Amino acid sequence: MSEKEEEMRDKQGPQIGTVGALGLSVISSVAIVICNKALITTLGFNFATTLTGWHLLVTYCSLHVARWLKLFEHKPFDARTVMGFGVLNGISIGLLNLTLGFNSVGFYQMTKLAIIPCTVLLETVFLRKVFSKSIQLALLLLLVGVGIATITDLQLNALGSVLSVFAIVTTCVAQIMTNTIQKKFKVSSTQLLYQSCPYQATTLILTGPFLDGLLTGENVFAFYYTYKVLLFIILSCLISVSVNFSTFLVIGKTSPVTYQVLGHLKTCLVLAFGYILLQNPFSWKNIFGIAVAVVGMGVYSYVSVLENQLKQNEIATTLPQVMKQEQDPLLHENGNGTAQKDVEEPVTTWIKSDSGKDF
Repeated sequence: MSEKEEEMRDKQGPQIGTVGALGLSVISSVAIVICNKALITTLGFNFATTLTGWHLLVTYCSLHVARWLKLFEHKPFDARTVMGFGVLNGISIGLLNLTLGFNSVGFYQMTKLAIIPCTVLLETVFLRKVFSKSIQLALLLLLVGVGIATITDLQLNALGSVLSVFAIVTTCVAQIMTNTIQKKFKVSSTQLLYQSCPYQATTLILTGPFLDGLLTGENVFAFYYTYKVLLFIILSCLISVSVNFSTFLVIGKTSPVTYQVLGHLKTCLVLAFGYILLQNPFSWKNIFGIAVAVVGMGVYSYVSVLENQLKQNEIATTLPQVMKQEQDPLLHENGNGTAQKDVEEPVTTWIKSDSGKDF
């Protein structure tokens, strides 16, 4: 195999892995939405936060079995970081559920849309990440399209608005941490999910019954569990393993913003599924909004891939030259033939400053 063929194969490997992660995330998320919709609307099981806690508990047990079978390597790291990250994730999920309970559906959709610009702002301010004008335009198209397709009313109330702000901030920080922790500690999405799952599950299992009771006025433990309800709960928990795994995988391989874009694609797919297969009521406004959102997603995907390729080509061109300067003894001498002592310092600085960016 030639060097060019090997280089092409190395480039295609990560791309195939990313596409697979995106596909798994979309399929599993749409499947669990359909399952949970049947569980909540048809069977009357309205305990979303408690159900999410069960999801995470089943996910942890599944990963524990996978670790026992040596399907992945357990890699412990900073315990405080893992605990803080896990609890924060659990809190963000609970706040999103509270936001839906104390706000109208339209305002809840606005809350979800606000996560993207908030994530962009946080990454720009704290991580010094630069978003091009093309990326910003694509995200604007996406947000406008999803807003047209999903937002029906904007009834505001003080408590619901405060909960929405906290839900947006905690969700953004948690998703940014998912990406940065994997890179900082060099852990895979599976390793991070396995270690943080107990904290997420504990947070939601302890608070879930209280929050669900506050929102529904019912007791999850007093609910009448028929065989059909138990069957759908088990199915939902099994699908959630794939959802949770693909979430960490997508954010680790791409970025928090890309994951949010993917989330809105799922929303459009669920809406289209309802219109076509379930014959849910729709209007031309919904169809136009979905079309605009799809265009925004397409532009975002195209520009992201193009910018990533350009950056990789730039690094591939520049890094060998820098390494050659480091290894060439003739470049280590000044005009008098005396060896310089601090040649490695600018090389190390260049590598560190570049690797800290997320393109």
